Amino acid sequence: MADVENMHIETERKFLVENDAYKKEAVKSYRIKQGYIAHDGGNTVRVRIRDNEGFLTIKGRTFNGMSRPEWEIKIPEADAEALLGLCHGGFIDKTRHIVPCGELAFEVDEFHGPNEGLTMAEIELPSTSEQFPRPQWLGEEVTGDRRFYNSYLSNYPYKTWK
Repeated sequence: MADVENMHIETERKFLVENDAYKKEAVKSYRIKQGYIAHDGGNTVRVRIRDNEGFLTIKGRTFNGMSRPEWEIKIPEADAEALLGLCHGGFIDKTRHIVPCGELAFEVDEFHGPNEGLTMAEIELPSTSEQFPRPQWLGEEVTGDRRFYNSYLSNYPYKTWK
């Protein structure tokens, strides 16, 4: 059994984005390429390259609709490139914009390639009951809608949806 004291619990809410007004508020942006080595029953193993850094992330099943255990380790970029070769399905290519929101921040993902046209905002919260300001560009909440999980989008790109 996992050591709960050392486990990071990610609690986030996810929204569609109505327009590009968030870009004026962004304080940082970077490109991300990622793929999924494994995805089974809500558990995922992801490899990501963010700018020139590699990461390996393991996420457990979601509970209470918006929280899940997460472990992430930094790995050499060359290792991340090699691991991308083990990924199933397609890849996610996106630009992430960091947009401050009071004490918190939105991560706004502008997707490219097969997911072009999709822009989503996520906000990681300290608790499920945490309140936060809603910027005017924030659209419909899609927290818990599996179609908007990156692991789903890598196999069923947004451009193919009817």
